[in-house]
Amino acid sequence: MVKPIPSLPAALDQFAILLDVDGTILDLAPTPREVFVSHTLRDTLARLWERTDGAMAFVSGRPVSELDLIFSPLQLPAIGGHGAELRTIAGGALGAPRLPPLDPALKRRFAAIAEAGPGIVLEDKGYSLALHYRLAPHKESVVHASAAKICSELESGSIELLPGKLVLEIKQTGCTKATAVRELMTYLPFSDRRPIFIGDDVTDLGVFEILPDFDGIGISVGRDVPGITACFDRPADVRRWLEQISRTDASARP
Repeated sequence: MVKPIPSLPAALDQFAILLDVDGTILDLAPTPREVFVSHTLRDTLARLWERTDGAMAFVSGRPVSELDLIFSPLQLPAIGGHGAELRTIAGGALGAPRLPPLDPALKRRFAAIAEAGPGIVLEDKGYSLALHYRLAPHKESVVHASAAKICSELESGSIELLPGKLVLEIKQTGCTKATAVRELMTYLPFSDRRPIFIGDDVTDLGVFEILPDFDGIGISVGRDVPGITACFDRPADVRRWLEQISRTDASARP
């Protein structure tokens, strides 16, 4: 049984806050470019970054450059591209990518799946692709079967398919959000802190699995999954809780 959202001490200097983006702190939109970031959320994130002395980071499938655009003017520490990119300091330079960009010829093969009908939206994340069918949920079987056929013709184990909420993620093997979180937790100011990770989808499961290694706290959104401490119902609840813990005079329990 999922426990209530844990209360936290007024001081956050013993914690690192790690946040998935789409479906976790942002509501899912019909297409990836239609997400909305309020001024209130930007202010909340800025306060949390200050209160944790910089130990707050995004953990996303989006490239870091896209996160910077969405949350502008903030340039927070971030894991991007499902672990392919890592920035450990706000406003700092990206480290060397952990993977090369996805092969252009292979991208074109998967991109052709979007031609199966209107409502299938291709998102090119550089190191991976996502086929969104939120606007055409009846195309789910076509999207999955077509992608699986392409994978069957490739070198075994080179590409993995991750089904999500009306989306199919197509990514290279070799690095994940979990491997990148492990690396992030070796850098100051994240090292020697307890991570609080909030995520909502299949690509976040690996992070939940490694949290016990750091005495971490895993919180999911919208569903109970293995390895979590608690669960929020929806992104609005996550935003409300983050706003509360960003203020020293507020209770950390939603």
